[in-house]
Amino acid sequence: MNFSSIKNLNPMVLYLVSVVCFVLANVVRDKYITLYYILIITGVLLFVVGLFNRSKK
Repeated sequence: MNFSSIKNLNPMVLYLVSVVCFVLANVVRDKYITLYYILIITGVLLFVVGLFNRSKK
């Protein structure tokens, strides 16, 4: 799978979406545990991709 569109985004956009994922994960933590873990993993991955994009530029 090629995620070139995500890799080419501005790092600040990736950080912002990462924070939104963390906030949503905190909101749904008690009711939907599966969605909670999906959002946490997505947030961490987007944050790491943002770090790599920032270090490349």
